[in-house]
Amino acid sequence: MDYAGFWLRLVAYCIDGLILGFVGIFVMIPFGGMLAILQLNEDDLARNPMLLLATGFWGLVLLAMAFFGQWLYFALFESSVWQATPGKRVVGLIVSDEAGRRLSFGRASGRFLGKILSGLILNIGFIMAGFTEKKQALHDILAGCLVLRRQPAASASSASSVTR
Repeated sequence: MDYAGFWLRLVAYCIDGLILGFVGIFVMIPFGGMLAILQLNEDDLARNPMLLLATGFWGLVLLAMAFFGQWLYFALFESSVWQATPGKRVVGLIVSDEAGRRLSFGRASGRFLGKILSGLILNIGFIMAGFTEKKQALHDILAGCLVLRRQPAASASSASSVTR
């Protein structure tokens, strides 16, 4: 198996970040417009503390949407027939279990949640991919996953021995 190294994985993650950021901007535009219309200042908040509560509530809604959106993005793509997010596909990577099989949605979700732990410890969990034998990050080890270079598909002409 050809394991994917740290730098290739980082490039894929950056591509996925750009995609998620672009989508996030369009989701946040309506909320930003609402806040601009309100044009809140300290006097408004002092007179009506419910405004502060309302803006805080919508902030929490946006955070929840961002979390669930990222979870679905990574878990659905990595458990799909592609076995990769669009960023991983661009650089030629797939995510599999340790036997090389496609991930279940549950395992892909566990891998995503493991990324939180990888990041909470000063991103050391991500950096581990550069130093472990199978180039696994902490979240890969916890979920029993591998990130591999995609093998080129066998050409149809070499697979078929039928002559015309």
